[in-house]
Amino acid sequence: MPVYKDPNAQNNKWYYSFSYKEGGKHKKKLKRGFKTKKEAEAAMVEAKDAMNKGSYVEPSKTSYGEFMITWLEDKRTSVKESTYLTYKNLVNNHILPSLGNIQLGKITPRDIQSLYNSIKIDEKLSSENLRKVHTVINDSLNKAAKWSMILQNPAQLVDAPKVIKKEVEVWDQDDIKKFLKVAKGSRYFNAFLLALTTGMRQGEILGLRWKDVDEENQTLSIVQTLSHKGQQLSVGAKSVAGNRRISIDENTLKELIKVKTTQKKEMIMNRPVYNEDNDLVIRTNTGAPLSPRNLLRSFYSCIEKAGVKNIRFHDLRHTHASLLLKQGVNPKIVSERLGHANVRITLDTYSHLLPNLQKETANEFGKLFYGNN
Repeated sequence: MPVYKDPNAQNNKWYYSFSYKEGGKHKKKLKRGFKTKKEAEAAMVEAKDAMNKGSYVEPSKTSYGEFMITWLEDKRTSVKESTYLTYKNLVNNHILPSLGNIQLGKITPRDIQSLYNSIKIDEKLSSENLRKVHTVINDSLNKAAKWSMILQNPAQLVDAPKVIKKEVEVWDQDDIKKFLKVAKGSRYFNAFLLALTTGMRQGEILGLRWKDVDEENQTLSIVQTLSHKGQQLSVGAKSVAGNRRISIDENTLKELIKVKTTQKKEMIMNRPVYNEDNDLVIRTNTGAPLSPRNLLRSFYSCIEKAGVKNIRFHDLRHTHASLLLKQGVNPKIVSERLGHANVRITLDTYSHLLPNLQKETANEFGKLFYGNN
């Protein structure tokens, strides 16, 4: 088989080379950058098969940078603005500086792997965002392959970077009591309370409207979110599963209702400068959406005053989930409250709690099975 080690490449990567006839002329096909001999052979067989079937694609000479301009434009029409901005940042700041000048048809698995290695070694991105880099590259090159601009997607020959899970930080009940006692004096107390009692995400809390609050049935409907920068209210949650209805306890509902009276007074007092009424439960004294930055400033100030463990706002969501699981609530119910796509995500995220839960379950089963003997 005409497959060889490349003496000029790092770690002697593999390449294939073979001759073929086209239009009465003899030509040579060469492709470099394969990690193993097996990958090079498989790619060569695919190329030869495509030629025999008349479906071979001559790789495009368009640069990856040029292609990504249109890919981003197309992507903007199918994803949320926040997702688009994340992709745009990754493309412009991390992907194109390394791959942008390479022709689409000349990008190799080695080029892509080298990019991942560089990002990881220099700690330019978290493992989660490095995985997003792979998602962007793989998706874009899949489209290039579908549009017959390249023969195959080289990113499919590169292992997706592993995500290193961060340890979940949570508060215990004593921490919660200390924090809420201090936070009671904050204008944004209800935002903190909702995070702890419902597990809602920050954007979901700041996008919650009064018409989404069903006082009679004690439920909240998650159908709108505020962007991370606080500049855009968007219909729909983070995912399909995120659009959900959450039951809330009576005390939390009472705390929410108290705010209604205050907001009506503010609307009258500040009418000349009052913003368009967005019907928001959490808002500024002029009716505008609350900036996430201001929410976090208040949050960390309350943490410092309360003298409790410093955690992220998102960890209030984790705290809610951990309390439910420790109480023996079915993980499927916890998953539904959090808006996870499936219960597997919930179990993976809070797996550190499961050993204790297993022990408690075993003890309870033992009491039932053996009785008091």
